[in-house]
Amino acid sequence: MSATEHAIELVHTAARAASEKLAQQIVAFDVSEQLAITDAFLIASAANDRQVKSIVDEIEDKLREIGAKPVRREGERDGRWVLMDYGEIVVHVQHEEERAYYALERLWRDCPTIDLPPDVVSDVR
Repeated sequence: MSATEHAIELVHTAARAASEKLAQQIVAFDVSEQLAITDAFLIASAANDRQVKSIVDEIEDKLREIGAKPVRREGERDGRWVLMDYGEIVVHVQHEEERAYYALERLWRDCPTIDLPPDVVSDVR
């Protein structure tokens, strides 16, 4: 089983929103084979706490426009790593220091990546 079309639509919308706010290293994984609780992870990073919050707000706004509401949102107070759970997808927006330290990509490297739309500038280093 792989991520649903709806989950992929949510990932694409969130990735575009993150890209619009200049998020870096945007990547998405299909985790549906490994996790029963969600289909996909989207991971993005930012250079500072304010940008993390800006990216999170833009993602939430764009997903709300297509009818998606977060089940849960954690970590916003610190602005270093915000997790937004939409059920079918989980979005991680991390300060670049947390991104390097926790290296979520390494944890999920066995999962297939989800191709992002060409208008998403991912700046993968």
